[in-house]
Amino acid sequence: MVLVLKLNFKEVDKMIKNILLSFSVVLCLVGCNSLDQSPEYQHTDDTFWLSVENSDLLVNMAYSQMYGANKLWDDEALGDNLIQGRNNNDIRLIRNGMADPSLNHFASEWKGAYEGIKTCNKYLENVDRVPGMAADFKAQRTSEIRFIRAFLLFRLTNFYGDIPFFIRDITLEESKKISRTPKKDVLNFIHNELDEIMDILPATPSAKGRISKGAAVAFQTRAYLYENNWDMVIKYADRLINQQPTYGSYELFPNYETLFYSENKYNKEVILDYGYSSSKRSWGEMYSRVPMSQGAFLNHAAPIQELVDVYWTVNGLPISKDQEYDPSRPYENRDPRLSCSIVYDGFNWVDEKGNSHIIRTSYGSGTKDSWEGINSNNSITGYYIRKYFDPRSREKLNNYQQENNIIMFRYADVLLMYAEAMFESEKMNQFVWDITIKKLRERAGFSASSALEYPSSLSADEMRELIRNERRIELVFEGLRYYDIIRWKEGKKYLDGAAHGARFANNNTSYILLDNRKFNEGKDYLWSVPRDEMHKNPNLKPNNPGYAE
Repeated sequence: MVLVLKLNFKEVDKMIKNILLSFSVVLCLVGCNSLDQSPEYQHTDDTFWLSVENSDLLVNMAYSQMYGANKLWDDEALGDNLIQGRNNNDIRLIRNGMADPSLNHFASEWKGAYEGIKTCNKYLENVDRVPGMAADFKAQRTSEIRFIRAFLLFRLTNFYGDIPFFIRDITLEESKKISRTPKKDVLNFIHNELDEIMDILPATPSAKGRISKGAAVAFQTRAYLYENNWDMVIKYADRLINQQPTYGSYELFPNYETLFYSENKYNKEVILDYGYSSSKRSWGEMYSRVPMSQGAFLNHAAPIQELVDVYWTVNGLPISKDQEYDPSRPYENRDPRLSCSIVYDGFNWVDEKGNSHIIRTSYGSGTKDSWEGINSNNSITGYYIRKYFDPRSREKLNNYQQENNIIMFRYADVLLMYAEAMFESEKMNQFVWDITIKKLRERAGFSASSALEYPSSLSADEMRELIRNERRIELVFEGLRYYDIIRWKEGKKYLDGAAHGARFANNNTSYILLDNRKFNEGKDYLWSVPRDEMHKNPNLKPNNPGYAE
């Protein structure tokens, strides 16, 4: 079966926007939406729902509104792995404790999520009007839509806590009066939805990129993880680890670096990803993340020293505890995932033609990648991003446009969630270690017994730190770190204090001092409701703690 998702997305987006316009749709709670007007695509409710093909356009629109490369990189910047440089952008203001209710990022995330929810509600209310749609096909499509709606609600409630919650297409007047539903009630709805649809969705969809039974299980696992409900995390992760193929068949892809390449799309580790293709749709964020010498125009986001420092040595130890670690040669004998993810001074960059380039980032090196200062167009940290760069995309497309998919759920994450839940439930043992963290380290390329053997001598605090750090390293630049910090209630530990770059300041003798980040424990675990939304609807007040109204 060929997905409509393979259509030209600009055309689909334009068509759907005009369909929604012709419905006289009001995008509730999100302000005005600029919609193109094109008479050849105009429909009414009476004409649009006359074909399965038309209805699938709305499904595809919902998929496009669910996630994407832009959201991944914004989410990643919210955490402590990188810094967005060059200006005081919204996310940098959040991390520096300077956010207020008028921040555009608060408003845009709110708006985008409710637009997607609008699309989902519109589909669910009208799908029964489509003639000739097979019952099993309708059940599958409605389940996909319910998944997408749940995913958008999950983002909203994790950012804002209590949110306006509705599962029908409300009117403009209703949108001005609705109040906020407690977060726990929204999460209960999400859990119930996922339980219902995972029994309907196929374990193996007939077309790649569709939401599957395994995706619903992985989402349910993550949703319970964010609530620290360890028993339920174990229950659902077990379905993907020990109950294959009932809920799908997944395993670790053998190569960590190439897992994210376009040539390996839809591999056995991927449970759900957000699709791109060179001829239909691509993403361009790597253009401002890779080394300048390799064609980048400027650098917008760069890894910080605090991230580099947490990568293990080849012995599976923190650099502070490995006597074999040489601070004068900081990137040698380190976790192999470091060179798969971060570009450092002396890095061997292999371009799309297979040619090697030694990247020099130190101050005074005289290269395009050299650190020049904290206000430079170059990386302000002295590091660049390697992970998610796809040589094949670079060979086929221009200006670092990428066609590799953005992974939303993968099997490695399931293993890490399972390991954490088993540990927190006091069930961690040799067997659990071997099927989770040991597997990930073997795939990464560790060979030392000290890195692979179960560290039974560690204290509970040391084991917790190991598991959390393993998660950070394995899933770096996949948009999950911020949510982990928030659910651990560790904002003060990870998101407060100075962020540093490499040892390139003062003629390469001192670490670069960047922002002095601030995290307010009484405020920053939630975002502000956007000020404009509170003005339009006073029932959204009171605002979250620490924010004015």
